[in-house]
Amino acid sequence: MIAIGSDHGGYTLKQALIEYFNEKGYAYKDFGTNGEASVDYPDYGITVGEAVVKGGFEFGIVICGTGIGISISANKVKGVRCALVYDVHTATLARQHNNANVIALGGRTTPVDKAIEMVEAFKNEVFESRHQNRLDKMSKYESEHSCE
Repeated sequence: MIAIGSDHGGYTLKQALIEYFNEKGYAYKDFGTNGEASVDYPDYGITVGEAVVKGGFEFGIVICGTGIGISISANKVKGVRCALVYDVHTATLARQHNNANVIALGGRTTPVDKAIEMVEAFKNEVFESRHQNRLDKMSKYESEHSCE
């Protein structure tokens, strides 16, 4: 199951991906937004991130105008490794090297056909365990430090 959410800047791309998921028979949950009225991207990045960390989802997709703000928001959720991807190569490496569990796309910067290619590349890629030490370092820091 794929968790997907966007703000207004990513709404059109999100809907196109959902249409593609329906055609392919992919299971997904849409966390909103439900239109092009202005909304705040942190609400959707955080919601998708929390859903992925809680379990039940293979990965998450978050979309705002550029993908930048919503990726930053998703990464505020402990346990999320959200990668802003902009081509098939970065989508592949996000999974191979970083074991990303959420990807971010730019709704105003990414054509639908390219977004589909990136999602498929990410979905079908496998984490290379030789990079696990790096992930462990990030997780250790995350669990031991707080800026509060």
